[in-house]
Amino acid sequence: MNRTKIKELLSTAPAGQTVIVQGWVRTFRNNQFISINDGSTIQNIQAVIDFTATDEALLKRITTGACVSITGELIASMGKGQAVEVKVTELTILGDCDAEAYPLQLKNRPSLEYLREIAHLRSRTNTFGAVMRVRHAMAFAIHKFYNDRGFTYVHTPVITGSDAEGAGAMFKVTTLDLNKLPKNEQGHIDYKEDFFGKETNLTVSGQLEGETYALALGEIYTFGPTFRAENSNTTRHLAEFWMIEPEMAFYDLKDNMELAEAFLKYLCKYALDNCADDLEFLNKRAQEEEAAKPQDQRSELGLIERLKFIVENEFQRLSYTEAIDILKNSNPNKKKKFQYLIENWGVDLQSEHERFLVEKHFKKPVILYNYPAEIKAFYMRQNEDGKTVSAMDVLFPGIGEIIGGSQREERYDRLLKRVQEMGLPEKELWWYLDLRKFGSAPHSGFGLGFERLMLFVTGMTNIRDVIPFPRFPGSAEF
Repeated sequence: MNRTKIKELLSTAPAGQTVIVQGWVRTFRNNQFISINDGSTIQNIQAVIDFTATDEALLKRITTGACVSITGELIASMGKGQAVEVKVTELTILGDCDAEAYPLQLKNRPSLEYLREIAHLRSRTNTFGAVMRVRHAMAFAIHKFYNDRGFTYVHTPVITGSDAEGAGAMFKVTTLDLNKLPKNEQGHIDYKEDFFGKETNLTVSGQLEGETYALALGEIYTFGPTFRAENSNTTRHLAEFWMIEPEMAFYDLKDNMELAEAFLKYLCKYALDNCADDLEFLNKRAQEEEAAKPQDQRSELGLIERLKFIVENEFQRLSYTEAIDILKNSNPNKKKKFQYLIENWGVDLQSEHERFLVEKHFKKPVILYNYPAEIKAFYMRQNEDGKTVSAMDVLFPGIGEIIGGSQREERYDRLLKRVQEMGLPEKELWWYLDLRKFGSAPHSGFGLGFERLMLFVTGMTNIRDVIPFPRFPGSAEF
């Protein structure tokens, strides 16, 4: 016989059939009731053992954290909260667990901060089991969304010689001996002796490479790891995170906004339809966290309500200029309650401004477009007003910006001029500029940070808790 996953057993009608359950002990009560979880669901299954007919030495080994294999009868449960349980006929300890040394004791609920220190074990908690199952569901839904629409999945390089964002905060990649660096005549590091013969780094975005394939295959998307070497110790930043970046030929800004809205609605609905048990648990957890906050800092919407808020509302579209007028005349701005006051056109909006537009003013998700050129990247299409670019940001409740994108500049002369104005290395971008010489076409795209999405869908408040092994300043453990 093969084992049956607990998720399947819990929905099986009990008829005294023999089953095999394998998993980790969560609790063992009264020398009789074993609560087991195998990771397939947040729900545990109860196995009932006859302690009078079981060797005492074996009973002592049934501890929290131990891995067990149980053969028994699936019967209707006499207890509350579950329809079935397993009447044990045979029990084997697959892996012992020292109860005294095991860090995950139910009597002392560990903090999220502590669990980050034992990331190799935190997946066994209800919280992280739920988060990772939702993460899997969202990754699958992303591929399904684009596959069903005829997009091609393109793997863009992790090691690159270009900086798509012009951010400057990148991780260098080298095989040079750091204690004996070769120098050129000018006294600078001679990268010609390096593995790639030039200076390289870990990618900050797959966008530029993605555009090359969009201008051949039509519609593509990337979904892979990206890296930022920013020394940022916040709840919203990671040094290594995953990005979803679709690029579409023949899409203008309007088409781009429509795809972004459809994409986000699809993901939220997929979570609601396929992750009900985990979302219910995470919703209760989020409610407990909210209850501990001061009244004025509590979210108006629960986790599941937030997801429905996205699915059920049409996204409000308005220009950056219109948004500035609304914010400038808003009560929080007039009464100086914003941390960053809105005084002039051209400022970069902060999360507090974005959340005000979504949560207070429109009470629906918002897409802002036509941003000032000065605060946006070089590759964004320049509008005819000479001041703005065809950029767009999607704003969500509780989080602010969740997607950033634009129509890309397809005109060679305009793009070259922008590269020169921003002092970017023309020789490093020769291939990107080439795309505008040989059969250029209008095209658009956007980026969605996967972990930012996961914060929204799970209700977790620290981005380090929605990725299996977080990388941040001072921490590259596990």
